[in-house]
Amino acid sequence: MKIEEIITISGKPSLYQIISKSNNGLIVESLEDKKRFPVFASENVSAFSDISIYTSEDSVPLKDVFKKIHKKEKGGPAIDSNTDPNTLKAYMGEILPNYDKDSVYVSHIKKLVKWYNLLEKIGVIQELIKEDKEDAKKETKSNTKEEKITEETENEKEQNDETSD
Repeated sequence: MKIEEIITISGKPSLYQIISKSNNGLIVESLEDKKRFPVFASENVSAFSDISIYTSEDSVPLKDVFKKIHKKEKGGPAIDSNTDPNTLKAYMGEILPNYDKDSVYVSHIKKLVKWYNLLEKIGVIQELIKEDKEDAKKETKSNTKEEKITEETENEKEQNDETSD
């Protein structure tokens, strides 16, 4: 399962995977209890790719925050989401030191930690990290190819300049 397939539904406590689309909405499955049900177009649905955490400079996508938690916890679960508010704020400060303390409430941090622990438990976080490593490898290969092409082009220009003199 990819993180792009995961949504949250306003007023519902869990995370959901999109199973299919219907004429008037979506068919989703709860990641916690695996129950399927329809979600209608009138309901407020947010894709994980659209959710981010406010910081003092900009906002950080949720999947990047999850990567930071994964790194901090060395691949294990995060703290309990029912921990006292001051501990949760301190934890958030360790993960994202420049998070906007006026816009990010304790309830947001609780959701973040709860979601991370659920996704870590079912293997989505590991998949996210794996994809990130694969993308980094592809980018390195791509950059190496671009450098070779640039180098070859510069060599050809130099040779053309020498022959035209």
